[in-house]
Amino acid sequence: MAQHAPPARGARLGRAAGARTGSVPTESPVNGVVLLLPGASRLSPGPMRPLARALARAGGADGLVTHAVIHGGESSRAEQARWAADEAVRRYGDVPVCLAGYDAGGLAALRAAGHGAVNSVLALAPCLEDGTPAGSPEPVKHLSGRQVLIVHGTNDARSDPEVSFRLAERAKKANRSTCRFEVHSDGHGLREHQAEVVALGVDFVLGAVFSGRYSRPVTDALAAPPPLGLRMPLASGFGRSLRG
Repeated sequence: MAQHAPPARGARLGRAAGARTGSVPTESPVNGVVLLLPGASRLSPGPMRPLARALARAGGADGLVTHAVIHGGESSRAEQARWAADEAVRRYGDVPVCLAGYDAGGLAALRAAGHGAVNSVLALAPCLEDGTPAGSPEPVKHLSGRQVLIVHGTNDARSDPEVSFRLAERAKKANRSTCRFEVHSDGHGLREHQAEVVALGVDFVLGAVFSGRYSRPVTDALAAPPPLGLRMPLASGFGRSLRG
């Protein structure tokens, strides 16, 4: 059911890409939405722009729409992500929503995943701490029922990859559909292996939103018990043979 939500104090959706963006919009009904949550710095966008382009190319024909969530105002990024999910339902109806975020956007995606329309979360180099400001562990129970993928560079000097591992370890207990990939030798921006990170993100999103099918590495990571499925290495050249 469509929900009508007030603006989250400054948030707005960027221009749609993918389905319904051609000259004859009705030819591509929207069957799924990806909300892209950028990081805190516009000067360091990470892999979000190439991910957005790749998702539009790979999923547009199947009815996938992507929107960047443009952060503004004083409300938290997680609050604005929840508003964006409400807005996606208002615009497109009862379709699955994936929250895909990088850096601070990755944390927002994880925190907003309990929204009823969200079926999956892709968190790239999420900026995490060992606990919330109140001192308690970062919540994970709301991730139950979602497909969750965390991707982190092992040389990330800004956001400790071990913290995301510990969060994934707790999340796996509440939600078996959780996996985590490590990008060896890469830093916070995931620049050294950006092509592989983007291919992994596309594979996961299309599987989570549409088919339920993933590449063998993602399938294995989801099925493997901790710590194996939470320290899955992202292979060099990943994606070259996927989907043609």
